[in-house]
Parts: sequence; C-alpha cells; structure tokens
Amino acid sequence: MLEYLTLILACQLVGELAVSAAAVPFPGPVAGMLLLFALLLVRGEIPDNLGKVAATLLNHLSLMFVPAGVGVMVHFELLGGDAWPLSIALVVSTVLTIAVTALVMRMLNRRLSAAGESEE
Repeated sequence: MLEYLTLILACQLVGELAVSAAAVPFPGPVAGMLLLFALLLVRGEIPDNLGKVAATLLNHLSLMFVPAGVGVMVHFELLGGDAWPLSIALVVSTVLTIAVTALVMRMLNRRLSAAGESEE
C-alpha cells in the first residue's frame, strides 16, 4: 500500500513541477490528479490497494483543510479588505456550479431515458 501512496504523491509532485515549469496558472495537484487518471486509463483498472489508499485519504479529507483554515485566519485582515469581491466570486461560482450540474443531470437523464426506451 505504501507504493500506491507514493504513486499518488509522486503524481502530485510531477503535476506541481510541470505547472511550475510551464508557468501556467493551474493548480499543480490537479495536474497530478489528471496524470494519475491518465495512468489509470492506460492500465484499464484501479488496483485494489490504490482504491484502499484513496478511500483512506478521502475518509480523512477534513484534515487536509486545516492548513487552509489556518491560512485564512492568519490573513483574515488581508481578506477582509477584499470581502466584497470574494463574496461575489463565491456566490457567482456557487450558482454557476449548481446550474451546470443541473444541466448535466438533465442531459444525462434524457440520454438514459432515451437508451431505456430504445431497449424496449
């Protein structure tokens, strides 16, 4: 299982290095996650132990937010100066996320309904 934890962290590191080298405004861990996804697509399956490691990390996901919460509290005054733009960005992004999710669900439901009707 240690090798799969190492694989996850190595993908994150490679993603971080690639984003830094390319100087693109993209989160390195997301690039690493995409790299891991590509590796799993090539492999064609998710190894059982990788699934166990990922499930363990997801079960303790709340701990991953502690450093971000500390950062917010440390820089609270700095963030307070930009409270309106941050609030607007949060509200707009939340509304857009809900709208896109609803549209995707509607599209998938129509496809599933159409596929179910064509099988009958």
